[in-house]
Amino acid sequence: MIVTLVYVNVKKEHVDEFIGETEKNHRKSLREPGNLRFDILQQSGDPCSFLLYEAYQSEEAAAAHKQTPHYLEWRKVVEPWMAEPRRGVRYEILQPEDPAQW
Repeated sequence: MIVTLVYVNVKKEHVDEFIGETEKNHRKSLREPGNLRFDILQQSGDPCSFLLYEAYQSEEAAAAHKQTPHYLEWRKVVEPWMAEPRRGVRYEILQPEDPAQW
């Protein structure tokens, strides 16, 4: 299982738009084969700072996500709203081993 934490800093004037577009991507991403989680987190005390927590069953499922129309549209729309390029960091899930515990 693979997790990617995506760190995003959004320009203040685009925070609400970013949330709306990211929620659309979230809903469609949850329906992808191999998707275990797709969480949107906003930092307490810094409304411009977001963390996307994406968990997939395999490398193939994670790679397939990046080819979906909803992801490609999200990336195109939100990129100009970012204060700096987003940064994704990959992790391997050690525990829980059983996806049913998620």
